[in-house]
Amino acid sequence: MTDPAELPPSAGRRLAIPFDIPAYWTPEEALAVIELLDDLRERICAHYDVRVRDLIQTEQHQPGGTYHD
Repeated sequence: MTDPAELPPSAGRRLAIPFDIPAYWTPEEALAVIELLDDLRERICAHYDVRVRDLIQTEQHQPGGTYHD
C-alpha cells in the first residue's frame, strides 16, 4: 500500500466540485453571496498576497503561460 505522504497533493481528491448557482435567489440573497465572496477574497489576499503574486508572475513567464509543478 502506498504511504499517503508519498502521494501528490491532489491524489485522492476531487479536482472539481460541481456547483450550480440557484436561479431563485432574491437580489438581496445574490448581493449577500457577492459580499461574502468579496470578504473571502480580501482575507485570502491578506494572507497569501505575496505568494499569489509570485505564482502569477511565474505562470506568465513560462511557455504557454501555465503553472507546472
